[in-house]
This record gives sequence, structure tokens and C-alpha cells, in this order.
Amino acid sequence: MKTHDREVLFSKKSDEWATPQWLFDELNKEHGFTLDPASSEDNFKCPKHYTLEDDGLSKDWSGETVFINPPYSKCFEWVKKAHGEAQKENTKVIMLLPGRADTRWFHQFCFDDNVVSEICFIKGRLKFGEQTNSAPFPSVIVIFDGSEKGSPTKFTTRSNK
Repeated sequence: MKTHDREVLFSKKSDEWATPQWLFDELNKEHGFTLDPASSEDNFKCPKHYTLEDDGLSKDWSGETVFINPPYSKCFEWVKKAHGEAQKENTKVIMLLPGRADTRWFHQFCFDDNVVSEICFIKGRLKFGEQTNSAPFPSVIVIFDGSEKGSPTKFTTRSNK
């Protein structure tokens, strides 16, 4: 592992973990995203997007199909927002998150059968952005969809490329 890659992967120097394009493309083909509220001008995935300066947490996501790969130091805030927004009519939120099933935010928001329709564990570790090495943590895709209210959450897996 290159020293620079190791420093970035194992530090808090950057809170941005650029979504692997292949993964976004697969998810976008399935869901047809209309909004990326947690992006930068360098890594946005949808034409409609909000940067840090725009503050996507303060915006209304009603009627959108949202893709979020949030700043991982702010998972609680972003997952809480996704949970709330997905309860609005015609709003679905798909999140790429660190697979931290031991956290308060995961238990509080990701195991809610009234809002979460699917939790998809990714086999292996993702390589984010231009990194040559895999992340030091597992990843999970959580689909918040209030229209699936009362249905049991599906647990699936997805292969990593």
C-alpha cells in the first residue's frame, strides 16, 4: 500500500469517499436517481446536487429519488435526514454507508421496517474514487422507502467488482 493511500484511508484528513462509478451506475440503472444532496463540485453524481455550501441537510427532498454517499463523520445526521425524508410521498433515498451495524445511527434508523425496505451488504471492501487500495471498513447500501411501510426489511448482498 502506498504511504499516501494508507494515510488517507486510515485518517480523518478527508471526509469524502468518492463513490465507485461502477456501483453508482448499477444503482442508478435500478433506481433512476434525481438528486445527490451530499456532493462537491468535483464528485457529484446527479445533475441536481447540493454541495457542502448548499447544505443538503437543510433542503427538502420531496418527490426525489435520492442517492447519498454522505460525509462519514456525519452519518448520524445524514441517516436521520434520509429516514425522515423517505417518509414523504414519492420520495426514496438510497445511501452508501460504512457497514457499522454496531452504531447508534444504524440501530435507530436502519432497522426500521416502516421506512427501510432493503439493507444490502457489499461483499469485500470498496475502492473509493481513485484509491488503489480498498477501504479499511465494509460498506452497505440502505434503501429508505416509506412506500414499503410495514413490509419486512430485505437483507441482500451485492458483489464488489
